Amino acid sequence: MFRHLTSCSVVLLAVLAVAQQKSALKSASSTKPVAAPVLPSEEVVSAFMQQTLGYDSAFSWKIVSIKPAAAEGLAEVDVTVTTSQGSQIQKFYVTPDGTHAIIGEILPFGAHPFDAERDQLQKGINGPSHGADVAPVTVVEFSDLQCPHCKDAQPVLDRLAAEDKNARVVFQNFPLPMHDWAMKAASYADCVGRSSPDGFWKFIQSIYGAQSDLTASNADEKLTGFADAAGVKGSDVAACAAKPETTTRVQHSIDLGKSLDVNSTPTIFINGRKLSAGGLPYEVLQKLVDFAASNGK
Repeated sequence: MFRHLTSCSVVLLAVLAVAQQKSALKSASSTKPVAAPVLPSEEVVSAFMQQTLGYDSAFSWKIVSIKPAAAEGLAEVDVTVTTSQGSQIQKFYVTPDGTHAIIGEILPFGAHPFDAERDQLQKGINGPSHGADVAPVTVVEFSDLQCPHCKDAQPVLDRLAAEDKNARVVFQNFPLPMHDWAMKAASYADCVGRSSPDGFWKFIQSIYGAQSDLTASNADEKLTGFADAAGVKGSDVAACAAKPETTTRVQHSIDLGKSLDVNSTPTIFINGRKLSAGGLPYEVLQKLVDFAASNGK
């Protein structure tokens, strides 16, 4: 959700950047084959975080996952770092010998590096779309309706769908567990999208517009009203949102995002190319779409 680094993340980035340089030098001088990752324990990760950020009691953290990385030999660690400004998931990698941490993303590689993700998305997307009916580029957005950065990014994506004939924009629900009404909003949105694809975009615009007024206690009332205003019967949408089938559909969208390493919102994929949509200027987004269109021919 939080696209701008908080002070704690800046500190962590600095520490891990130095570690990355040391690890790269060490790896370059070694001819030994890459070993299978020995996953660090939660105790070791917690101790590392304490040594890195424990100087300030305003910082707290929670380990999300420790697992083998996509790149052979590395362990991948996700930690939620929290300050008074909010929370952000920080990802880093641990070298096979357990002595260094590496900050950053592991990117797909090859002559056509994004094709696998593109194919996976084409098979898995189940959200509403707008833009060109037949387009060479599919832009898939994973968004959380309670996320302020998603609110800021949506007009840019809407403009892209309206103006760029190369783009079809697909919305996928990705409610974050830290948000107390995001999952409910996702369920309502899924039902509105299935009932009225055009009404869906009006519906989420209403949610974003009233984001600061929504709470876990008034969400049902307000979401029902937004559905009515979008041209869909609110009581029917409320009933649909409570069905297990809807929960399954939203969870499918979440699982699809997680399988593609989505861990914050808004995250977009342009024909499989993963990007953060937070703060991405329209002109840059359009260039990326048109580039993908020309390279797909």
